[in-house]
Amino acid sequence: MNKPEEFTADRQGEQSDEARTNGALQDFITDCTVDTAIYLESCIHCGLCAEACQFYVQTGDPRYTPVWKLEPFKQAYKREAGPFSFFYKALNLKHRVTVDELEAWQHLLYDACTLCGRCSLVCPMGIDVASLIGMARHGMHRAGLVPKDLYALAQRAEDTGSPLGASPELFRETINRLASEHSLDIPLDRAQADVLVTLSAAEISDYPESIVAMARVMNHAGYDWTYSSNGFEATNFGMLSGNTDWQRDMSMNLINAAIACKAGTVVVPECGHAYGAFRWQAANMYGEPLPFRVLHIAELMAEAMEQGNLRVTPVEQSASFHDPCQVSRRGGATQAPRTVLKQLGVELHELPGGGELNWCCGGGGGVMQIGRADELRYAAFRLKIDQVEQAGADRLYTSCNNCRLNFSDCGEHFHWDTRADSLLELVADNLAD
Repeated sequence: MNKPEEFTADRQGEQSDEARTNGALQDFITDCTVDTAIYLESCIHCGLCAEACQFYVQTGDPRYTPVWKLEPFKQAYKREAGPFSFFYKALNLKHRVTVDELEAWQHLLYDACTLCGRCSLVCPMGIDVASLIGMARHGMHRAGLVPKDLYALAQRAEDTGSPLGASPELFRETINRLASEHSLDIPLDRAQADVLVTLSAAEISDYPESIVAMARVMNHAGYDWTYSSNGFEATNFGMLSGNTDWQRDMSMNLINAAIACKAGTVVVPECGHAYGAFRWQAANMYGEPLPFRVLHIAELMAEAMEQGNLRVTPVEQSASFHDPCQVSRRGGATQAPRTVLKQLGVELHELPGGGELNWCCGGGGGVMQIGRADELRYAAFRLKIDQVEQAGADRLYTSCNNCRLNFSDCGEHFHWDTRADSLLELVADNLAD
């Protein structure tokens, strides 16, 4: 495959090309479990995954076919670990992956994939293509071939505990300031609480009103809850970059904080990949089942409403809902936000093809954080404009702050004045007295 025009792969470290290739291959082979092998052997090249990928659909470029993004990973498996690897190697039916190929595929594995899982959902063979691409990123990180913007965020999260450098001191200052400004009780660092609440870096930098909304909802519903300055950041750029060690460190910060305050529930904020990383992958990082349940805030609100603990006043408006991929399609929490909107009396206009099949906003998986991917991300977003305008509702809501940021940035780019507002903030603004 030729690299995209004017594309230069980013590199970390001073490894030789041989060391980079060996590192990637070692991780590729390590990730070749029985399940992985079944996936890689099962592809029938039907092309359905291509029509499920917004990057392919919007460009028509065959390089963006999801299964093609796995080619170096599959190539390494066939040559080194598959049942016929001896023949592939002896007859050179699959050549050894080169550093030039890895550099070319950096664009496909990072810039052109949000890990949204739509390709996995439509695959007739049940291949979880998105998970395989996540595994391929492990090898890319080992080779020191991660986009520099994404790597910098992951490195900062490892060093400071937050991808935007929000230290525990800054977090405490932010919580105390918001509590004072809004005359609001926002519990912090309680020795014991039933519920540990987490947040994402975007809430501190872009959406502090979501922190206030969270406190209002939790207090109104009567929860015994707390934030912890030892474990508050739910965003996991270790996972997005492909560094499993950093992913584990970020997960363990939250796990240890929850155990320390004896929480029975950990609430993940409006952040799609935070939910995916902690709800479905943290137990693997921990090495055993988590000693608490994990809920997305939309799930917690739906549960509290159904139990009669969270009461709201009717909202007279029509609205559409953008389902974050990692919460709905990959996470299974599709019904919860609809339960919340129904309780609010909102007239729901479903997006065409919404729910589990909803098109990704185009900015997840770290794509929004990669500056060079902007043109491709904007192209993918045109699908969202079409969806929202076809639905014809008064307002648009979502439950992922990264999606909100992408809607805002892409809306500005296209001079499109529709924004995606927070479901959590909508509830907080309409709590019953």
